[in-house]
Amino acid sequence: MEIRQPIHSDHAKQLDTAGLREQFLIEGMFQENQITLTYSHIDRIIVGGVVPTSESVPFEGGKEIGVDFFLQRRELGIINIGQAGRVIVDGVTYDIAAREAMYVGMGAEEISFESVDQQDPARFYLNCAPAHHAYPTRKITREEASPETLGNQENCNVRTIYKYLHPSVLPTCQLLMGMTELAPGSLWNTMPCHTHERRMEVYLYFDMKDDNIVFHYMGEPQETRHMVVRNEQAVISPSWSIHSGVGTSSYTFIWGMVGENQTFHDMDHVAMTDIK
Repeated sequence: MEIRQPIHSDHAKQLDTAGLREQFLIEGMFQENQITLTYSHIDRIIVGGVVPTSESVPFEGGKEIGVDFFLQRRELGIINIGQAGRVIVDGVTYDIAAREAMYVGMGAEEISFESVDQQDPARFYLNCAPAHHAYPTRKITREEASPETLGNQENCNVRTIYKYLHPSVLPTCQLLMGMTELAPGSLWNTMPCHTHERRMEVYLYFDMKDDNIVFHYMGEPQETRHMVVRNEQAVISPSWSIHSGVGTSSYTFIWGMVGENQTFHDMDHVAMTDIK
């Protein structure tokens, strides 16, 4: 598990390209038959991925975060960005199809991941957050995520938002997760941009061809920076930072949020005239 320390906004504005990528970009998450995790001290989120192929991959550990098993004091969100797979939680098997999600509540002890077809495996993306209550484990389909289409062609931002882990769908302690799919020909996400002081966010960009990139914009609204992001890479976004992007082609991204409130529209909007 890689550990990332929090970065003050005054520090971040002094970083060069390599420094920004070292502190905020997560690469190489999806490795065959192993779980790759990054622990951020920003609201103590854990971000990771797993690609089970020839074997079932257990979600083991705990001693590195001071507990007997991983979810002793945590909750887990899972979204499958690959093909059909299975998640086994304390002996119960959940079939998770492509672009379906799952919530695993605090207290689950034995968790493992499998693919239905080893040649065309599942690709499970994970967000894990501290928890204070054991909410029920549950699978969430795309239909249950209440898809909502927003934007317009004029602004190149036609997109459909799926809210998988959200109070309108199921209870969680603090973890929110969802997926935003951009329509063909649409390139922009979250512009006009915003910040939210009461929670941090992580963006995972995927569904991109090898020669496509996304310019992810971050930083304080009057002190913006950008990072070039490629397929299946994630960006850690502190509460003081905007989080927006534009791609060389359409793409999909998963947003995960951790913090002290779950009010989706609790954000501080930034006027286009104020961005620098």
